[in-house]
Amino acid sequence: MPGNHLPSPSAQDIIARLAAPRRVETLGPIGGRFVHALRLIALHERLGRDPVPELAQRMGSVEIAAKALMLAQSISACWPENIHVSRFCCRLLSHDEVTIGGLVDAAARGDRDGFEDGLNGLVRPERWHRLWDGALALVAAEMRAV
Repeated sequence: MPGNHLPSPSAQDIIARLAAPRRVETLGPIGGRFVHALRLIALHERLGRDPVPELAQRMGSVEIAAKALMLAQSISACWPENIHVSRFCCRLLSHDEVTIGGLVDAAARGDRDGFEDGLNGLVRPERWHRLWDGALALVAAEMRAV
């Protein structure tokens, strides 16, 4: 029928991949830990509690906890809408968590182009440096703790 086009198989594959939730194990170690930190921060915000003591205990360092909280606040200030996180015990990632975890992993690899590709069309370019600096600070704190 003219005007009624079905997506090509490659487009169907892309749609199917987007529809299938990713697991936290698909992220690198620093990205995965940050996603868990985001979830913990969100839980504490809902309860009206300071997340730093529990973050520090779970992440093994006050410095890492502080850097994670600062990065979470920077992301929240730059993100175009409220960040959607899964429940703390869930192994499946929300679309925001996939993106954010990927950004942190790109920073851990020193991949500025990959980091910016993940933000392109989502966050205004003049805000990218703030997120990059925050992600690098978290990665540096994680590396010092190793």
